[in-house]
Amino acid sequence: MASLHVFVCLLGLVVLCHSNCFFKELVIKDLKNPPKGCVDEDGKQHDFGSEWVRDCLGCSCTKEGLSCCNMVPDSDVVDIPMECEMVVNKEACSTKLVLKSDKTKECSLI
Repeated sequence: MASLHVFVCLLGLVVLCHSNCFFKELVIKDLKNPPKGCVDEDGKQHDFGSEWVRDCLGCSCTKEGLSCCNMVPDSDVVDIPMECEMVVNKEACSTKLVLKSDKTKECSLI
């Protein structure tokens, strides 16, 4: 059972290393009135040092800018066996591999 936990942790690291991320540099337009945070894609302002999740994007705001990474791996990044498919739970921002022939049974990458 311990080897399964190690495998899941390693899979998580692979996913994090291959996540789609973007960085939006902070632009200071007026030196007399510097920004108090970052503005996200929806136009909402977030304070420096804040972190949030929106549509399975984990985002953070620093004085350098806005940084977001997709929390759900792209199926093109993970090597999925032919008999399996990846199911995404957007509410929990999680994935699992299931058999194509029986979606109630999880698939193993080994």
